[in-house]
Amino acid sequence: MELPLNQETIVPLPNPGSAIETDAVIIGAGPVGLFQVFELGLLEIKVHVIDSLPHPGGQCVELYPDKPIYDIPAVPVCTGQELTDSLLKQIAPFGATFHYGQEVSTVRKQGDGRFFVETSKGTRFLSKTVFIAAGVGAFQPRTLKVAGLDKFEGSQLFYGVKNPAQFAGKNLVIVGGGDSALDWALNFCAAHEDGNPHKAESVILLHRRDGFQAAPATVARMRALCAAMEMQFIVGQITGFEEANEQLTGVKVTGADGITRVVPLDVLLVFFGLSPKLGPIAHWSLDIERKQLVVDTEKFSTSEPGIFAVGDINTYPGKKKLILCGFHECALAAFGAMPIIFPEKKVFLQYTTTSPKLHKVLGVESPTFD
Repeated sequence: MELPLNQETIVPLPNPGSAIETDAVIIGAGPVGLFQVFELGLLEIKVHVIDSLPHPGGQCVELYPDKPIYDIPAVPVCTGQELTDSLLKQIAPFGATFHYGQEVSTVRKQGDGRFFVETSKGTRFLSKTVFIAAGVGAFQPRTLKVAGLDKFEGSQLFYGVKNPAQFAGKNLVIVGGGDSALDWALNFCAAHEDGNPHKAESVILLHRRDGFQAAPATVARMRALCAAMEMQFIVGQITGFEEANEQLTGVKVTGADGITRVVPLDVLLVFFGLSPKLGPIAHWSLDIERKQLVVDTEKFSTSEPGIFAVGDINTYPGKKKLILCGFHECALAAFGAMPIIFPEKKVFLQYTTTSPKLHKVLGVESPTFD
């Protein structure tokens, strides 16, 4: 059972020598988590970053790597992937260490005030501070609930597209009614002459109703392609499947008329969105309100001193779930952590434009002015 964070008893570490000692651990490598690296880096705080996904970018890369984002200051438009790439370039001078594909399972306060942090892969840390930038929490794709179908996951059943080329020339059934499902359906219908090297042999879009939670222009384009017989749309739900020689050959689709039909396929792509889960965070004895961590607006500290929360994971009066708001929270959280990490240092606000010290930290030359 997880001990409360304010537990006074010193719990011996399983193997103290195996723990990585650091000033800060950031949980979450989405845009806000990455910018937290930057703000801490300016204050010469070295960090380790942990993320449950196998790559940086969080929901931006998982949900809309190619979708445009318009509200990043001074950047008229960028995709989720472009934003992630830019942030990685921006934080490169600080040498943060990343630990991907693992979820934080334990956060326990020690007698010396530091936090013992352990991940699902057994990676251990002793850190002076913890920054939770976990978005809506650890999240997994919402799965298709058909008994036995999961054995095809990763071979013929997919809940996301990492490598579009692997679906070239395949007969695809795409399930869902949101932007992701329609965007990929249109993408795999695009002709080779449109610069698309991964055109599918056929595309069938399947949704439980004839209504969509997607951009109207996207829906209109999908209907136009259906009218031109370049793809097909079916209303119904998958209730079973057929297989031969241990290969998925088709899905059983039950329509509104109650009739079940078999739809043949090579690959089944399912886009039901992601299911956010606080996961172990819910058991860390932090104040939680509607599955979000309560913070102050001075330094974005949680109810446990030394643990900060930034981005969509937190809540406070007037909270807006915007990336740019998360960036602002990162700056204040970094300054709020300084008395804990470097209690002997006086903190002065410096500007990256004029500070030779910050130029040195960033690895750039100080400009000269006439």
